[in-house]
Amino acid sequence: MRKTSHWIVVCCCVLVLAVLAVAQARQKPGLWEMTTKMNWVQSPFPNIPGMPNMAAQMSAPHTVQVCITKEMIDKYGGPMPQSRNNECKAENMKMGANSMTADWVCNGSMKGKGTVESSWTDENHSTSKVHFTGAMQMGPDAKTVEYIMEATSVFKGDNCGSVKPISMDK
Repeated sequence: MRKTSHWIVVCCCVLVLAVLAVAQARQKPGLWEMTTKMNWVQSPFPNIPGMPNMAAQMSAPHTVQVCITKEMIDKYGGPMPQSRNNECKAENMKMGANSMTADWVCNGSMKGKGTVESSWTDENHSTSKVHFTGAMQMGPDAKTVEYIMEATSVFKGDNCGSVKPISMDK
């Protein structure tokens, strides 16, 4: 269960980071700092007395840095959301002057569909929201999952330093 919870956090954060970066990278490649907060509508993790509450732990705000490259901008407008074993993909992406929307469709161990909305007021700031509903395979059972993740992001500079870019699917 611990491995699954880490996978969910990583994938969700990478999804939001990538979505935010899509919006931001249209304006500037470089280093961005992103803060995300996940709100569980329906958590797949049971509350077990005496055990840490996984949903509560994953709901704490997370701040990470991501590097956006020119290649990401040229190919996608920024990095595409990452997916374990290519189980999820962005569909119906629509780019506006100050916004981006897309569907996030998963057909693997996590199945379902979400919406992504990003907007930016200037070249240095953006906000994003992901709403995903589906089911996640946990052992022999599929558990309902629904979350809303909101994020803010700030451009930190042209040089990514030691922060490596998110890999792009080929």
